[in-house]
Amino acid sequence: MTAAKHITALILAGGAGRRVGHRDKGLIEWQGKPFIAHVVEALQPQVTDILVSCNRNLEQYRKYCTDVVPDTRRDFQGPLAGLEAASSHVRTELLFVVSCDMPQLPPELVARLVAALENDGHNNVQISYAHDGSRAQYLCAAMRKRCLASLPAFLDSGGRAVKDWYRNQQTVAVDFSDRRSAFRNYNTLA
Repeated sequence: MTAAKHITALILAGGAGRRVGHRDKGLIEWQGKPFIAHVVEALQPQVTDILVSCNRNLEQYRKYCTDVVPDTRRDFQGPLAGLEAASSHVRTELLFVVSCDMPQLPPELVARLVAALENDGHNNVQISYAHDGSRAQYLCAAMRKRCLASLPAFLDSGGRAVKDWYRNQQTVAVDFSDRRSAFRNYNTLA
């Protein structure tokens, strides 16, 4: 498996927070600390570089990660806009992407997703994403940096849905039904 030193993580925290009363979801406290702190702690042993995509409270996010990247597009255009903005900051060939509101990430998450990319001996698979046994977790994915080149055209054409962009890529779902609870996010936590 790929060593952590060859993987950049991007934590997506740039949303408008419409489903949580327009609060900044990454800074909402859960079990005594903000979601972003949980996610950063889970990822630190799995990757070398961590970036945070956010559009407000940049200084607060810098307490958890010094590499903070705001969207280049206006008006909270979704997670792909955050991925697009961060793409020029990715210094590795592999990128792991996750939402800021998944505080229970498993310690083998990145390795399992990257293994799915590497097990394709022809390097055709561009993106591997988690599937919890019930739902695709599109915002919990490993990808090859080169696939990001298609993002500007997709967004310029009005595309916003992650699953629609994935349809234009070679993807593989990775079974995480053994870790279903790891993918509970703020929208489902009581």
